[in-house]
Amino acid sequence: MRKTPAQKDPDLEAHSAKIIERHLARRPRAKKMWALLTGDAEVQACWRMANYVAATKLGMNDHGRTHVMVATASALTMLDLLDGSPFTPDIITGKFGDRDDAALVVLAATLCHDIGNMVHREDHAGLGVVLAMPIIDRLLPAIYDDPVQRTAIRSFILSAMYTHHGVPRPLTTEAALVCIADSTDMTKGRGRVAFDSGSITIHSVSALAIEKVEIRKGAAKPVELVIHMSSSAGIFQVQEILAPKVRAGPLADAVDVIAVTTEEAHAAAKTIVSGIRMQGATFVPLHDGRGGHARAPPRQKK
Repeated sequence: MRKTPAQKDPDLEAHSAKIIERHLARRPRAKKMWALLTGDAEVQACWRMANYVAATKLGMNDHGRTHVMVATASALTMLDLLDGSPFTPDIITGKFGDRDDAALVVLAATLCHDIGNMVHREDHAGLGVVLAMPIIDRLLPAIYDDPVQRTAIRSFILSAMYTHHGVPRPLTTEAALVCIADSTDMTKGRGRVAFDSGSITIHSVSALAIEKVEIRKGAAKPVELVIHMSSSAGIFQVQEILAPKVRAGPLADAVDVIAVTTEEAHAAAKTIVSGIRMQGATFVPLHDGRGGHARAPPRQKK
């Protein structure tokens, strides 16, 4: 039976939760915030209502608990990949905290970034800030005793939430991670709700062409996003949804975006372009050097 918009995807949630918990293993403050947010009845209600408005009333794809879990797993994965690179979290460069605090900001902002949808899609980022503020103020004292530091941490969280759409542009490394991670939730089927409900657009068709989003260490840049597509239709999703968010903030030079069609799609002649790579403001073809099926560069060893 097909899932309705309000239903969760427990397998995807569980997989994302494992990734999140792995990244939080040595970050006690971020780990505590994870427990507080996911165990909070008000936060859970916000996720449910945000998804109800977005998916049920507006016919959009999932904007609830599953979406924020997937996005948070992506954001924390990218945060760890930045470790050792010149792209240091602003929490650290501004002397507001350490990597644990940076992870807490990224975690909290990504988990809460879409709750504004429970009011309306229009200005949902701004609405989310208003709705999240009392929740953040209620939970942060359990982690930070110092009101000055609590205020700074709250500022970083709310700023990242407000800029998660890329407009206005993210100002901090933490905000850029939330913005980019929001668009990594595009694997096959994540756009099917809108497709099955009758919304057949380039957005829904393109979303169905995304087989997998791989986040890994890059060769030339700290982070490499490799999007595996079942057909060239997925290029729209990459160019119009993901790429603008990568370019929007201070991590534009830290993230490489590569999209490749699967070998099965190439063999079945379901593809026009076998692969592309983001290069500044444009995309260029990705070739194997022999005119054959383009493949993503091999994974870099840690």
